[in-house]
Amino acid sequence: MKKILILLLIILLFPTIIQAEELILAPKATSAILIEYSSGEIIYQKEAHKRIAPASMTKILSIILILEEIKKGNMIWNEMIKVSAEASGMGGTQIFLETGEEMSVRDLFKGIVVSSANDATVALAERIAGTEQAFVARMNEKVRELGLKNTQFKNSHGLDEKDHYSSAYDIAIMSKELLRHEEIFEFSTIYEDYLRQNTPRKVWLVNSNKLLRLYKGVDGLKTGFTDAAKSCLTVTAKRNNMRLIAVVMGALDTATRNDEAIKMLDYGYNQYEVDSIISKNNSLGKVEIIKGRKKYVEAFPLQEGAILNKRGQTNRNNITYDYQVNKVEAPVKKGDVIGKILIRESGKIIKEIPLIAGSAVDRANILDLFFRNLKDILSGDINF
Repeated sequence: MKKILILLLIILLFPTIIQAEELILAPKATSAILIEYSSGEIIYQKEAHKRIAPASMTKILSIILILEEIKKGNMIWNEMIKVSAEASGMGGTQIFLETGEEMSVRDLFKGIVVSSANDATVALAERIAGTEQAFVARMNEKVRELGLKNTQFKNSHGLDEKDHYSSAYDIAIMSKELLRHEEIFEFSTIYEDYLRQNTPRKVWLVNSNKLLRLYKGVDGLKTGFTDAAKSCLTVTAKRNNMRLIAVVMGALDTATRNDEAIKMLDYGYNQYEVDSIISKNNSLGKVEIIKGRKKYVEAFPLQEGAILNKRGQTNRNNITYDYQVNKVEAPVKKGDVIGKILIRESGKIIKEIPLIAGSAVDRANILDLFFRNLKDILSGDINF
């Protein structure tokens, strides 16, 4: 009886300690994190800022830069890339490129995303920046742009190298950035495929992300393994209106990393839900464009504005939003940032979302401005 009373007393006095011990979701990983995509909120983390060798999860940043080049029109999917001796000589996972061989951007990219091919990564890095070293410099520039403090890359592929490191938190933010490029899902959902089909050098690609078949809603993203990094995984899944990103680093083997990721995903879907505040497909109004051929452009959120809520609890109250618009002068490209949306909880800013132009606006010439002013005068929009 005395022991029972002591136990009850401990429970009453130290509930937070017991709760913290219950929330150990990745006990066998060196570090881990679980975030909700649209809100960006962290659901769970363990040593999330610890600097660790990231193995092939390095390629998440390489993939971002490749997709950005394609989006800018600097490279196209059916462009044929000639393979250098440096690319063909890469060790580790590869699609067995030969020096002088030509392969399309699409097939090289598929080799990277599905099979984590180091040779394909270097081939595209050289195409984009001239040398892999120059490409790595761009990678680190992008890291700084994303505000990541615990990442430094020495190569584009993730093989172990001194001072090549990242963290679970940084990898999650990179993954969040990558998922803005929706074309990634065309490749990350492939479980098996072939390159050089109908040739003597046919290569079978098999996705090492086995959760594509083992866990409902999984549609990406990247695995990794080296001696220094051990077994790593970044996985994303979407169920209903909620997308989660889980990162596991430093697990002893593939089965362990998969199990740790599943535990985190299960916890997220069982315990949380999201409320959408702002849809990225809905215009928030028109923004005036100075010296533009069109006077106004429709403004859209860059991404969904969402709030994470614990299931079974009252939703967070007093959520409001407003937006601030920049002074925008033509020319404007579609997707250019023209302001920001401020989401507030009880008056306090809890999230900022870029506001982007829904279409391009060219710069007006003298005649455009003359006839616009004349129209404004005749319509009474200009007061003297």
